[in-house]
Amino acid sequence: MVIKFLKKIFINNNDKLLNKMMKTVNVINSMESNFEKLSNNQLKLKTYDFKKRIKNGENLDDLLPEAFATVREASKRIFNMRHFDVQLLGGIVLNNKCIAEMRTGEGKTLTSTLPAYLNSLTNKGVHIVTMNNYLAKRDAKKNKLLFNFLNLTVGVNLPNMSAQEKRKSYLADITYGTNNEYGFDYLRDNMVSSFKDKVQRKLNYALIDEVDSILIDEARTPLIISGESENNKNLYTKIKKIIPYLILQHEKENNIYNSGHFYLDRKNKQVYLTEKGLIAIEKILILKNILKKKETLYSNKNISIMHQIISLIKAYYLFHKNVDYIIENNNIVIVDEHTGRIMPGRRWSDGLHQAIESKENLFIKDEHQTHASITFQNYFRLYPKLSGMTGTAHTESFEFSYIYDLETIIIPTNAKMIRKDFSDLVYITEKEKIYAIVQDIKKCYLRSQPVLVGTISIEKSEMISHLLKKIGIPHNVLNAKLHAKEAKIIAQAGKQKSITIATNMAGRGTDIMLGGNIESKINKNNISKIKKIWEQENKKVLFSGGLHVIGTERHESRRIDNQLRGRSGRQGDVGSSRFYLSMEDNLMKIFSSSKTVDLLRKLGVKYGEPIEHPWVNKAISNAQKKVETRNFEIRKQLLEYDDIINEQRKIIYKQRDNLLISKNISKNIIKMRKEVISYIFYKYDIFDVRKIKENIKNNIKKILLKKFNMQKKYIKYIVKKFSTSSNEKIINNIVNQLKKNYEKRTFLIKKNKKILLEKKIMLQILDKLWQDHINEMDYLRQGIHFRGYAQKDPKQEYKIDSFNIFSNMLNNLKYEIIVCLSKINVIK
Repeated sequence: MVIKFLKKIFINNNDKLLNKMMKTVNVINSMESNFEKLSNNQLKLKTYDFKKRIKNGENLDDLLPEAFATVREASKRIFNMRHFDVQLLGGIVLNNKCIAEMRTGEGKTLTSTLPAYLNSLTNKGVHIVTMNNYLAKRDAKKNKLLFNFLNLTVGVNLPNMSAQEKRKSYLADITYGTNNEYGFDYLRDNMVSSFKDKVQRKLNYALIDEVDSILIDEARTPLIISGESENNKNLYTKIKKIIPYLILQHEKENNIYNSGHFYLDRKNKQVYLTEKGLIAIEKILILKNILKKKETLYSNKNISIMHQIISLIKAYYLFHKNVDYIIENNNIVIVDEHTGRIMPGRRWSDGLHQAIESKENLFIKDEHQTHASITFQNYFRLYPKLSGMTGTAHTESFEFSYIYDLETIIIPTNAKMIRKDFSDLVYITEKEKIYAIVQDIKKCYLRSQPVLVGTISIEKSEMISHLLKKIGIPHNVLNAKLHAKEAKIIAQAGKQKSITIATNMAGRGTDIMLGGNIESKINKNNISKIKKIWEQENKKVLFSGGLHVIGTERHESRRIDNQLRGRSGRQGDVGSSRFYLSMEDNLMKIFSSSKTVDLLRKLGVKYGEPIEHPWVNKAISNAQKKVETRNFEIRKQLLEYDDIINEQRKIIYKQRDNLLISKNISKNIIKMRKEVISYIFYKYDIFDVRKIKENIKNNIKKILLKKFNMQKKYIKYIVKKFSTSSNEKIINNIVNQLKKNYEKRTFLIKKNKKILLEKKIMLQILDKLWQDHINEMDYLRQGIHFRGYAQKDPKQEYKIDSFNIFSNMLNNLKYEIIVCLSKINVIK
C-alpha cells in the first residue's frame, strides 16, 4: 500500500501523459467490434463523413478515436497488421505536436499512418519527412495501399522531378519526401517569377521520421541554393605550394602559441595563424610573386588570399579522405559526420571545397554565391503543426523543447526489452582494440551468431574488413561508398553467420529481422514454404544469442550510441551489445592525456588487457554529456544569429508573394516614388544646405533622365527654392513630374504587358539585392566575434548592424526600382 501511494506521488510527467492517453486508447479499443462489422465500402466512406464533420465545425481531437479505429481496421484488411496499443499511443503523441520515442522495431512506419490520416482530413496536406529517397519511395509505396483504400491520395517528392510532377505530389493528401527536398522546394518557390510556378501549397503539418537526425544532427548545415560567382580559383594551386613550409604548433608554451606558424582547434575545425606564421607566410608569398613587396595579407585587396590560406590549412590538417569526404567520379563528395552517409550535390562553403579539390589534385570548380538559404531549424518551424518520431530522443529532449517547442514522450515497448548491454572494454592502444574486436567477431561467427559492427568512419570500417579477409571470415561492408545497397545489406544483417560492418547510422529505417528479411522472396505460390524456412532460421539465430552489436568507439553523442545498440533486441528478441574503446579515441582524449596511459602501464595494465569498470563507463558518459552540451551551444548560437536573418527572409518573401499575386502595382510604384524622393530630401542634416543641394542634383539626375527636357531647369528651380519653399510641395512636384514622364514613355505598352514588365523589373531587383544582402550578412557574421575584443557583445552588435544593413537594403530597393523604371523607353 505504501509503495503504491509513493508511486502516485512521485510518478513522472511522462507516465502521467501516457496514463491520460491510455483513456483514449481504451475508447478506440471499445469501437473495434463495431468497425469490424463494417463492409469495405462503409469503411471507405468514413473519410468523406469525417471531412464533412470538420466542415461543420468538429476539430481533429473530436474525431481522433473514430479516425484511428478506421485506420486500424483498414490496416487489418490491407496489411493483415493490427496496430498495437503502444502504436495507438504513439499516434496520439504525434497528433499532439510532440516527439514519440519508440524503440527500433516497434513499427514507427505503421504508427505514422494514424496521425497522417487524421491530419489529411482537413484537405491542407500532410508532409511525411524521411531521411533518404529510398525510405520516401518505400514508405509511400507501402502505405499508398492503405491510404488509397480510405479514399486518400499519396504523393512522393523526389529530386529531379519536374515542377509539374512536384506540384501534383504536393497536392496529394499525404506527401512523402526528404527534409532536403522539402527545404529546397521552399527556397525555389521563393525564387519563381510567377505564382503559378510554385510547387508547394501553404505548409500545414509535418511528421518527421528519425527526427533527431534531421532536427539535430543536420541542424548545423543550412540548405543553400547558389550560383557561380567571379573568383580567382587558380590561386589555390599556387598557394598550396607553401603549405609544406608551414609548421604546426602542437602545444601552448606559457599559454602562448609561439614556436609554430599555426595552431588548430580540432573541436570546432578552425585554424589560427601565429604572429610568426603570418610573417613567414608573407615572406614566402613575396618570394613566390603572389604578394608584392611591403604588402600585407590583411590589406583589403589581399583578404581573399588570406582566406584561401586558411581554407587550405583546414583541407590538409582537419579534413581527411574517407572520413570527411570521398572521391567519386573525380568529385569531392561530403560524408555526413553523424550518419556516415554521402551527401551528393552538397559543397562546403567559404572556399573549403575548392581547397580540398586542390589538395586532391582535382579540377577546381568555381566558388558560388548564395542565392537563397535556410536552416532546417527555421524551415520546420514554419509548419503550424510539427511532430516527429525516433528511437532515441530523450537525451536531447531539452533541445527539442527549447528550439522547436516539442515535448518528448517515451512510448513503452510492446514486448519487454531483454537485450544484454555489456560494459565497455577500454584498451590502451587502437591496435589492441581492433584486435579484440576481430576476436569477438570470430567467436560470434563460429557459433553462427549474426554481428553488426558500427564504426564512425569509412576508414575504420575498411580497416576491420581488411583484417576479417585475412582470417577468412565472409562479411558485408556498408558505408558511404555503398549507399545505394544500404537497405538490402542491412535487412539481411540478422541471418546466421552474417557479419555486417557499417557506419553507425547506415541502414537506419530498415528493420533487422533475426533469420533475415524474407519480404522480397515471398509470392503467392511460395508464402507458406518461405515462412517455414524463415521460422527455422529464426529459432537458430535466437539460440545463438540473437544479433550482437559491436561499437568500435563511442560517439560524441550518447544518442548515436543508443541508435546503434537499438538495432538489436527488437520486439522482445534476444540480443547483446558491447562497445570497444581505446585511449587513442577522440572522445577518450577529452578526459585523459598521455600521462594517463603512462600511469595505466605503471599500474600493471598489460598489452591486450582491457579495463572494465563502472567508473570508466561513468567517466565516458560524462565526457559525452560535455560534448553534447558544447554542440547544443553551437547549434543554439547558430540559430540565434540565423533567427535575425530569418525574420528578414520572412519580410522579403512576403513582399515577393504580394508582388506575384498583385493584379495592379501602379499604386505601389506611386507610393515608392514619394518615399524615394522624400528619402533623397531628408537624407542629410536639414541645415547642411550644400550637401542637400549636391545630393538632390546627383540623385534626381538619375531619376529624371537627360531626355526629359525640363530636367536642368527643374533641378535649378528645386535647389533655388529649397530653403524658402515647403519641402512637401517640392517633393510632390517632383513625384508628379516623374509620373507624367513615366506615363508618356510607356503610353504605347498595353496595360497587362505593362504590369508584367513592372513585376519582372521589381522581382529582378528584389532578388539581386536580397542575394547581395545574404552574402553581406555572411561576411558580417564571420567577423563579428572580433567586436568582443572591444568589450562589446557580438550578438547585440550583429543585431544592430544587421538591422541597419537591412534598412539600407529596403531603401536601396525602392531607389533602384524607381531609377530602373525611369529608364524605360518604348521605341515605335
